[in-house]
Amino acid sequence: MIPASSIAVFLLAALGLLLVPGPAVIYIVTRSVSQGRRAGIASVMGIEVASLCHSVAAALGLSAILLTSSLVFSVVKYLGAAYLIYLGVRAIFSRQELPEVEEGTPANLPQLFRKGLVVNLLNPKTALFFYAFLPQFVSPARGSTVVQILTLGILFVILATITDSTYALVSSGVGRFVITRPGFRRVQRYVTGGVYMALGVTAAFTGSGKK
Repeated sequence: MIPASSIAVFLLAALGLLLVPGPAVIYIVTRSVSQGRRAGIASVMGIEVASLCHSVAAALGLSAILLTSSLVFSVVKYLGAAYLIYLGVRAIFSRQELPEVEEGTPANLPQLFRKGLVVNLLNPKTALFFYAFLPQFVSPARGSTVVQILTLGILFVILATITDSTYALVSSGVGRFVITRPGFRRVQRYVTGGVYMALGVTAAFTGSGKK
């Protein structure tokens, strides 16, 4: 199974990606600001259930690839590392605008949950992220690839639920004020991009899937 040291590195990498606001966090913050904290939490739950579905799909898909060829699995891992580096470069140079906030819109919690679920479930970039990120911490020599990826995916979703829920709970007071500051947005791009690139480079040059 996955050694504790690898899980610790995975959790640190995941936390680095989750703490700095990305598109999902910004979406959650805007929902919380415009419709209240309960709306933000409902959005979080929808997003994280979809993330769990992506984790299961990645586990089954990557396991099928491994059964076909260990060489192909290694190629997928290196392509994943390259994709993480690409995400890092894109994050640094991104000029993504914040979504508009519809002040005072009544919260329909089931609808917000479904919207978060569908939007994240049908997002190909989310699926690609799980296919790129999770295999970097997996080694076929440690046993079932499905179990390893599912374990990492569940840990990621649990961590994401905690961090995203925290943003939802505090955003009504200071969240949007903070993320709209030009200086913060600039730092966000560089930190997020740096974490992606460091993870991709490390995976490419050290072979993180080895024992």
